[in-house]
Amino acid sequence: MKKKVIKGFWNNIEKPVYAMAPMADVTDAAFRYMIAKYGKPDVMFTEFVSCDGLCSAGRPNLMKYLLYNEIERPIVIQLFGEKPENFYKSALFARELKFDGIDINMGCPVKTVTKTGSGAALINTPELGKEIIAAAIEGAGELPVSVKTRIGYNSITIAEWVEHLLETNLAAITLHLRTKKEMSNVQAHWETVHEAVELARRTETLLLANGDLDDLDQADKMIEETGIDGVMMARAIYGFPWLFDRSKTRESITAEQRLSAMIEHSRLYEKMFDSKKNFAVMIKHLRAYATGFNGAKELRVMMEDVKSSNDVIAKIVEFRNQYGIESISSC
Repeated sequence: MKKKVIKGFWNNIEKPVYAMAPMADVTDAAFRYMIAKYGKPDVMFTEFVSCDGLCSAGRPNLMKYLLYNEIERPIVIQLFGEKPENFYKSALFARELKFDGIDINMGCPVKTVTKTGSGAALINTPELGKEIIAAAIEGAGELPVSVKTRIGYNSITIAEWVEHLLETNLAAITLHLRTKKEMSNVQAHWETVHEAVELARRTETLLLANGDLDDLDQADKMIEETGIDGVMMARAIYGFPWLFDRSKTRESITAEQRLSAMIEHSRLYEKMFDSKKNFAVMIKHLRAYATGFNGAKELRVMMEDVKSSNDVIAKIVEFRNQYGIESISSC
């Protein structure tokens, strides 16, 4: 007899679900805080973390990836690996850290991940994938377990792969609508999601999808056309933590608001990570904020060599003086 699906917080979210995708070196605790403050989605995920690392002497070095703030809840830890026993142990640890859920990465296409049998490589080893899910569920206790994956490895095998996943007790599945081979080099295959929706409707598992969603209007359209339970948004969040706020558009955010966010985000990053993470990680965020106003291109260039929040502030003061943008209050 199949066990009951533990859905946890997923049961409390009004459908459709709007989720923030986990992205390595992007959705760290500082950026998630900004997103939660300025346009909170229904659910957020950590950057992916290695189960092997969490089960080794290297665990202390990984704790910077597991920071979160209460305003992010529900917050889900995303794990990757290929050893079921380490998923079990990592799930126990996730309970200690009081995460709201556990997500298993079965979609990362990066070679350093797939060559170990992790991430998208698990699409080729479905029985191992099932063992991993079972181990994670056993360790998770009352925490819901979900999977983020792709629609195939070298080719689209959505029916076969999703069928395998639905045989487990997952609370939710998120499909990145490209194969591993396609990486992010083609348009997302939204035309394929109908098949997965029909399969999921026979179960208790929620089905989400992501790929090429630029704003909530586009997300709404895909939900209406496909009947999917929700969407996950990724690259559209760059430089726009207001993404999930329906009262905001990219055009409505002023230069002053963007400059203020650059300073706030920089200070927050420095405060949270101190010397634990290189400040260079912030540069892509700073450059992404600098868009849509006079002199934005020049400001992006100015941000290329900043090494601290004080550097950011100094560059912004210089920029304001040059372009006549009014000063803003300190964050």
